[in-house]
Amino acid sequence: MKVYTKTGDAGQTSLLSKERVYKDSARVQAYGTVDEANAAMGLAKSLTEKDWAKEIIHKIQGELIFLNADLATAEVTNHSNSRISNTHIESLEKLIDSLEERRIPQPYFVTPGSTAAGAALDLARTITRRAERCVVALKREEQVFAPVPLYLNRLSDLLFVLARCVEQEELLVNITKKVQGILEPSAFNNNAKLSIPVLTKSRQLLDAARNKALEMGIAMVIAIVDNNGTLVVQERMDNSLLASVALALDKAYTAVALRMPTAQAAALAAPGQELYGINTTNSRLVVFGGGLPIYDQGILFGGIGVSGGSVAQDILVANAGLAAF
Repeated sequence: MKVYTKTGDAGQTSLLSKERVYKDSARVQAYGTVDEANAAMGLAKSLTEKDWAKEIIHKIQGELIFLNADLATAEVTNHSNSRISNTHIESLEKLIDSLEERRIPQPYFVTPGSTAAGAALDLARTITRRAERCVVALKREEQVFAPVPLYLNRLSDLLFVLARCVEQEELLVNITKKVQGILEPSAFNNNAKLSIPVLTKSRQLLDAARNKALEMGIAMVIAIVDNNGTLVVQERMDNSLLASVALALDKAYTAVALRMPTAQAAALAAPGQELYGINTTNSRLVVFGGGLPIYDQGILFGGIGVSGGSVAQDILVANAGLAAF
């Protein structure tokens, strides 16, 4: 059988009942738009490396073929005869709930395009919304199986959540690679020797930071780690917050691990920035100010972390400690 049949040259096509209708009819517009959404989902499936996502997409693509068969059926005498049922809709809802549990909440409007697969899923989502609008228009003129518009509505919701989960996982993989690159020790740092005793200098830094905190009248916790992120000295001032003990140490660790001030890491970890989500890859990474890396003539000495005041106050005390170097 040839691909071109010439039967549609006059601008008409056949429904499942063999009834001939014009290609721009509301019914053909509806199932044609669903077919477009299916193609966009195929693009997303080819772009993602996540097997679990490919399985979800492939299953739905099969269901869309049945849904289009329902849309190509003009005579709806019994809604129980539809190929898409409430069971399919319930399955989508359960899938949405499970994906919502695994995705990172995003309390802002999403701009598509963070990853290729996520962008393709967002494209499929918007086409599915258009298909739903086409079906709503069709229902005002002709009969449509009841589950069809409900399925499309839930599908668009699913595609939104699926896009977020796929792009977040891909972003975390990219971030992990970047962090691993940052954490790999350089040959220079491995071979060079620090010009001063670590413990002696760490105590000097801690004393300077404590004096600044006393001058400001704020009870703080100050931690100094070596260039491996291991604690060297830590002091908890009277009446400082218990939570600050862990926070000060983790700020110092983060400054060494990322080789940058934690305030800079905070800016890079903001939504849409290069290191967005980095704090979810390692529970010790703290992405707000108060941690600074310490260098001795270009060699990473360690890090200082301060917690107990506002972010600005923590940074001020950390800088006072760093100035003693």
